[in-house]
Amino acid sequence: MSDAGIQIIWLAAGLGLVYLALLLVVLVVLKSRRLDVERRRPDSPLHTSTLTRITDGARDAIQTRIHPSSGGYLSQVKLDAAGLKKQPADYVLIAGIATVFAGAIGFMLGGLVFAILMALAAIVSLACLLSLLISRRSAKFDEQIPDALQMMSGGMRAGHSLLRAVDATAQESEAPMAEEMSRIVNETRLGRDLGGSLGDVAIRTRSEDFGWIAQAIEIHREVGGDLAEVLDHVGETIRDRNQIRRQVKALSAEGRMSALVLLGLPVLMFILLQFLNPGYAHVFTSTLPGYIMLAVAIIMLSLGALWLNRLIKPKY
Repeated sequence: MSDAGIQIIWLAAGLGLVYLALLLVVLVVLKSRRLDVERRRPDSPLHTSTLTRITDGARDAIQTRIHPSSGGYLSQVKLDAAGLKKQPADYVLIAGIATVFAGAIGFMLGGLVFAILMALAAIVSLACLLSLLISRRSAKFDEQIPDALQMMSGGMRAGHSLLRAVDATAQESEAPMAEEMSRIVNETRLGRDLGGSLGDVAIRTRSEDFGWIAQAIEIHREVGGDLAEVLDHVGETIRDRNQIRRQVKALSAEGRMSALVLLGLPVLMFILLQFLNPGYAHVFTSTLPGYIMLAVAIIMLSLGALWLNRLIKPKY
């Protein structure tokens, strides 16, 4: 078979994978959230398409291989920390669809090697996206802590119990504080200890400040005292820490921007070469010296990213 025939076969396969990825995205990500037929009419038979059954089977197979208490990167704890209302199997399935779609696009643009690079880039991007969601949610939660403490102490001074003050804070706050406070109230009403729920929030949001609050409440439950006054003092300390944190972030903004430019420029230049001068870029994906240069570039970029990450994140 000629080279033209092989390229046509690969192109048809790539297009087929793209269409399959788009179809799975529609069925898994964009499917309707309406009430199920079986809940509206329990006696009516439930009719599902073949592709839906295949998707559900794949999701169930993935879910059975993920341990519920696993602390891995795609555990339920990570997804809860990112604020994603999904099961780990759903995220893995969506990640697989995105990877196949990126690989197919890469194959149509630059061949097999570029398809592998695009698939790897999709995997890394999804992992970075999850970390970014976790860090943003944690930062926003830390910013909301002083106001939440003020509402809790005000509620207890008005005569409410601690749990009622937490419930009022959940109703008056925005996400993610409202979500975490509501979860504390729901878990406590189901019989869980309040200290355990508070500790889990501190771990889930990676908030050292909320860990102090949980410890203060636990100490108050053991020795007694004016909890509202204690929360006021803790709130003042947290406000001072947030002010220092914002100052450090402002002073390190130039370093963070420089790190983004230095790390993103080589990658963007390589992508642009694929469009502006394909013959020049083809050397990197078709010859042994090109593979070696790509490997060296990836290693050096990884080391540079690690070094810059340590420089722009001072500890205080």
